[in-house]
Amino acid sequence: MDLIRGAGREEASAPGSDPDYSGFIKSVNASTGIDLSQYKEAQMKRRLTTLRSKHGYNTFGEFFEAMKKDKNLFFEFLDRMTINVSEFWRNPNRWEVLRDTIIPELRAGGKKGLKVWSAACSTGEEPYTLAMILDGHGILGDSKLNAADLDEGALAKAKQGQYLERSLKDVPPKVAEKYFKAEGLMYKVDDKLKRAVNFHKLNLLTDKFDDGYDLIVCRNVMIYFTEEAKSALYHKFSASLRKGGVLFVGSTEQIFSPGQYGLEPCDTFFYKKI
Repeated sequence: MDLIRGAGREEASAPGSDPDYSGFIKSVNASTGIDLSQYKEAQMKRRLTTLRSKHGYNTFGEFFEAMKKDKNLFFEFLDRMTINVSEFWRNPNRWEVLRDTIIPELRAGGKKGLKVWSAACSTGEEPYTLAMILDGHGILGDSKLNAADLDEGALAKAKQGQYLERSLKDVPPKVAEKYFKAEGLMYKVDDKLKRAVNFHKLNLLTDKFDDGYDLIVCRNVMIYFTEEAKSALYHKFSASLRKGGVLFVGSTEQIFSPGQYGLEPCDTFFYKKI
């Protein structure tokens, strides 16, 4: 995913002859993974100089040191750059339904572990959210948690498990305290969660799916596909679920006539295989 958007992507250029600004770019990249050198220096430097001067800093070195100490200043920097970040527990009330209603129903009859799939996991926020919920039920170690994406770069970031604090804004405070550790400007996900997730590359449209899943999560992805592709995918997801298994979709992806896929609504944006 692009980390910076707004005025539009321009041709990449290496930092110029200003060592202060070049050092700032290197420091930001090392601390956050945001590579400002991939954008024209004149435009980026102009934006940052305005922000730096607004707060009374004479050099970019001073500005970076201040950002490390002042989270509000760092967030203002992100806003100025219009950083696009994913989030844990996106649409929290739906994750609460999953935690409090769907998971207990899937475990009916004393089922100890679940087979779960994050079908388009991007940079890992979704499968790690699933891991937190499974661990909260005490079944993470007995569950199989797969996570797939087509983007190898996103998968690499997911495996690394380091995120900007902004990505944690919807995580319940006690959960965040338990599973994340602050490291500079980033937050590192607990190794227990990282070990629990099996990340792999997969093309939803062309690759074969595993089966026997209790839960498949595919959110905010189907909107990019044609109606024909959506229909094919819903059939594939249904075939991959065990009877009584649940498909969890995004807030803009309500399935119309789910019966044609062998599914029925069991809560808002949750569909059970019948």
